[in-house]
Amino acid sequence: MISGGFSPIEWLVLVERELLLFAGVFFLIGALDEFAVDLAWLWLRVTGRARTAVFDARTRNDDPSSGETFAVFVPAWREELVIGATLRHMLHVWPDPALRIYVGCYANDPKTLEAAMAVAGSEDRIRLVVHEAEGPTTKADCLNRLYLALETDEARGGVRAGAVVLHDAEDMVDPAALSLIRASLRGADLVQLPVLPLPQRKSRWVGSHYCEEFAEAHGKGLVVRDALGAGIPLAGVGCGIARGALARLAALRDGNVPFAAECLTEDYELGLGIATMGGHTRFVRRRAPDARLIATRAYFPDRLDHAVRQKTRWVFEIAFQGWDRLGWHRAPVEIWMRLRDRRGPLTALVLAVAYAVLLLAGIGWVAGLAGVTHAAPLSPLLASILLANFASFAWRCVMRFGFTAREYGMAEGLRAVARIPLTNVIAIMAGRRALFGYVRSLRGTTPRWDKTEHAAHPALAMREAIA
Repeated sequence: MISGGFSPIEWLVLVERELLLFAGVFFLIGALDEFAVDLAWLWLRVTGRARTAVFDARTRNDDPSSGETFAVFVPAWREELVIGATLRHMLHVWPDPALRIYVGCYANDPKTLEAAMAVAGSEDRIRLVVHEAEGPTTKADCLNRLYLALETDEARGGVRAGAVVLHDAEDMVDPAALSLIRASLRGADLVQLPVLPLPQRKSRWVGSHYCEEFAEAHGKGLVVRDALGAGIPLAGVGCGIARGALARLAALRDGNVPFAAECLTEDYELGLGIATMGGHTRFVRRRAPDARLIATRAYFPDRLDHAVRQKTRWVFEIAFQGWDRLGWHRAPVEIWMRLRDRRGPLTALVLAVAYAVLLLAGIGWVAGLAGVTHAAPLSPLLASILLANFASFAWRCVMRFGFTAREYGMAEGLRAVARIPLTNVIAIMAGRRALFGYVRSLRGTTPRWDKTEHAAHPALAMREAIA
């Protein structure tokens, strides 16, 4: 026996109940937050405002060959396995002669340089830009170097680009995306199109778990955010920024460059930065005449450590640095959305506590079978909280299945529900890693490009996915 007359097992049961109450309350708060977004989306759906309309560039005066120059920025560091396929595909589906693709490389990355030059050597629409600094710096710093190259070309040619489109080295762009961005930027300063991760047969659990996350976020979350008039954070790919808005943002920064070189998720900050300046940001979700979602498609990390590292970067910048650098906003809807953006560390903590509760409950159950202790009945309040959380979890499974099945089919929708425990484990690991990384950053550590590793992917398979 120990102090208070409790045995060690009884203390474990007591701790389990306290943690259960903690996790239950915060799960319920999160459930109410998600349910509010669900209700908003359902209302938009009923009123027709969430309907994914059909966009047919062939029937509109939005063809890229209209003469307005667009610049595409593609930063690359150690992307020799994917950059060639990406550039060839982009040139194939976007035949616009006025298009200029700026590829940012580093002199100490000869393999990526060689792969990019193999395509650029026979194509005058590609502008290969070699950074003066040794890589990796940060992705934002590489983008700033591309911006300076664009300014140089504009000064020489006397023609200013109409907009800048951002893409990563592994992206397979949609043939209609450029026309849709062009049309949507009329009356807007920034446009974000959906991102559609591709399911991976060789990585049904880790690599494919991004499918349901983006299907729900870009099928519901950003749709609601756009309808409420909140600022749209960029995903870093499939987004277009009006040239004037980018110039205004650059004028506010040191060096007259638009991207925050010290950030690891400069895309998120860029979107909210333009919204804070009073710019009009939009999330645009459209389908092609063949019912294909016009979106950026790509393979996401298929290994657990790579997925954790990528999500660590997202949590670190959005939750921690985002709070430091962007602060809050006076508008209630912006406060709500930024709270949602920055909930990652708290979500990781609550999930970790929930799994600890399951472990302690298992120990208590075994102890009860052995007659060592007897479980006390749940209080009416705790029982009600748990019942509400169970109902919320069931509802979340329905929503996750529905949004995933809409884009990928019923089989992937069922797998999305089965992947929930793994998704939670990745969130816990990323949250812990992000917290420690943030603590280290307070000591003045210089940020570096903590990029995602990309394996080779067949361009033909990607083309078939959007054909």
